[in-house]
Amino acid sequence: MAATASSSPATANASSAFLRGVERRALVVADLQAGAAGTQAVAAAMHAFAGHAAATAMVDWPARFWGLLCNAPQLRAPATGTATSLPHLSTLQAADRLALLLRVGAGLDEAVAAASLGMDIGTYRQALARACPLDAKGQPDAAAWRTLAEQVQAQVRELSPERLRQLGQLHEAATAKAAPAPMAARAPRPAARPRARRGWLLPGLLVLVLAAVAAWWWHEHGAMRSGSGGPPAEGALGDNGPIQVESLPDDSAPAAAVDNHATDDAAMLADPELALAQDADFHAWYAAGAPVPVDESQAAPGHAEPASAALETVDAED
Repeated sequence: MAATASSSPATANASSAFLRGVERRALVVADLQAGAAGTQAVAAAMHAFAGHAAATAMVDWPARFWGLLCNAPQLRAPATGTATSLPHLSTLQAADRLALLLRVGAGLDEAVAAASLGMDIGTYRQALARACPLDAKGQPDAAAWRTLAEQVQAQVRELSPERLRQLGQLHEAATAKAAPAPMAARAPRPAARPRARRGWLLPGLLVLVLAAVAAWWWHEHGAMRSGSGGPPAEGALGDNGPIQVESLPDDSAPAAAVDNHATDDAAMLADPELALAQDADFHAWYAAGAPVPVDESQAAPGHAEPASAALETVDAED
């Protein structure tokens, strides 16, 4: 069966750490609100929180825990005439005193304190104003407020060894409820039985026998087909395999071939018709009857005729 969220080791460790951080303040607030009966309220709140922490988002843990503590009957309706170590607290109504203790003792902001008491912020502020110390003129006394807060915080820091021991017992009892149950030890798996080794002997021997027969057959029949040193029969696999071997032509004297090509190239370049072929475009133009341009460099000084004039004369003659 899978473990539930409440039995998760991570959740149990986180809730235990959270209780470590609030248990001193919770004990002092309960003591100042309900006297000796406050210890029982703290124990009940710690047990209830540890059992339901996994079902609550961590961001809501402060309001959840302080709500459980403030809703305890011992704190909601403390016994009449409960003595406190701080005189100002004895003059307050139970609801107003608890609202004040959540601020100066638990250190909660207004939103969390109001949610813990089940009030809206406006109602909580009214209760806080009624609980605030006043000066001789009936105005809120800031100095008296700071003094009261310092006195409450001093009690949180200076718990007696007896109260610390009692608080440790409450913590262990609460976290033991949320601790995950130990997993049952698994039964040891039976040792695997050794597999029989005789099963593979027969196939192995058969493979060895077949390999030996194949080697003998190849030695005998392969030698018969390949003959004594002669080429293997057509299609047979001999020493050289079915590869055809053919000798390449001798190219040991490439210099003679190069000389022959050089001689042929020289004879072609000496051919007189090659020079004529190089001027083929000029001869074709001349054969078509085009005028020959006048070489002005050979004309006598002062009698040079422009090439354009010669061309116009030829056109006129035509």
